[in-house]
Amino acid sequence: MNIMDFNVKKLAADAGTFLSRAVQFTEEKLGQAEKTELDAHLENLLSKAECTKIWTEKIMKQTEVLLQPNPNARIEEFVYEKLDRKAPTRINNPELLGQYMIDAGTEFGPGTAYGNALIKCGETQKRIGTADRELIQTSALNFLTPLRNFIEGDYKTIAKERKLLQNKRLDLDAAKTRLKKAKAAETRASQLNSARLEGDNIMVNFSYMLNFLHVKWLKSEQELRITQSEFDRQAEITRLLLEGISSTHAHHLRCLNDFVEAQMTYYAQCYQYMLDLQKQLGSFPSSYHCNNNQTPVAPIPSASSNVIGSSALTSTSGLVIASPSNLIDLKECSGSRKARVLYDYDAANSSELSLLADEVITVFSVVGMDSDWLMGERGNQKGRVPITYLELLN
Repeated sequence: MNIMDFNVKKLAADAGTFLSRAVQFTEEKLGQAEKTELDAHLENLLSKAECTKIWTEKIMKQTEVLLQPNPNARIEEFVYEKLDRKAPTRINNPELLGQYMIDAGTEFGPGTAYGNALIKCGETQKRIGTADRELIQTSALNFLTPLRNFIEGDYKTIAKERKLLQNKRLDLDAAKTRLKKAKAAETRASQLNSARLEGDNIMVNFSYMLNFLHVKWLKSEQELRITQSEFDRQAEITRLLLEGISSTHAHHLRCLNDFVEAQMTYYAQCYQYMLDLQKQLGSFPSSYHCNNNQTPVAPIPSASSNVIGSSALTSTSGLVIASPSNLIDLKECSGSRKARVLYDYDAANSSELSLLADEVITVFSVVGMDSDWLMGERGNQKGRVPITYLELLN
């Protein structure tokens, strides 16, 4: 029974407090009550915290879109995260493209030029897919997680204390309003009591009313002191939390550096993968043109990975890798050798020699010539040829 009485009393007190706050808030909106303004420093901290929260949410959401463009996949990952379960491993787009290329190259035949190129491109795409997966994992751990912790942790605490501060301010202003009304009523009663009134009963009634209003005024003053103290204490707590936003910015700066470093590593890996792939495949024939009529790409082969020499080796992917000893011997000797043309090649200018696949030409080295080129001769025709298109014959 006592517990029930206590709960009823507490419920009635809470209801009274809520009603008092609602009345004060409504009167402030209607301009019928005064409002205690927060100091400028606290207002600036509140504005800074709100601004940090808004931009952190935008950056976090857009980073998630950047790392995972598929909205369905993002929803699935969110559900698994809330269920505290690990999301199943899903093949990403570069890995899927790489697998298609490998399957197509195997179907066309690893011994064909196109099949070999598809297989090598597929392997590179799968490596890019692995790098992409590592970027997502690193960015989620070092960048997204700290941002999410701020939104779901620190800022929620700030918002809670800010709301409590707002309630304490409403209680303070309501107490000020009640005290103001009590003082006005007592002043009015004092004026009536000091007036000349006939009859003892009337004087007794006014004296009683005056004492009652004085007691109410004293009670209002005590309530004001209590609410002022609670408001000041809550304002200090809120201020201390808000001043931590500067530390949050410093922490997010370190996380941003980690994110940039992860991106730098990812793009450097992708660049290196594609550079290696370009060296292995050689260049496209100069007769190839893009749809936008761009200038044909000039060959940019590498002597260490080009196709040349009678002792050419076959890699695990099916591409032919040059023998360095044959290449060095050919470069250093003054004689000429026969070479079979592997692919068609159209000369880009008058200093080069056009080639047809499977034809046999004479090649020799010229002092001062780029290491990626040889001098080719067919009858009376002579010009530079890329070594990636040749295979030396015994």
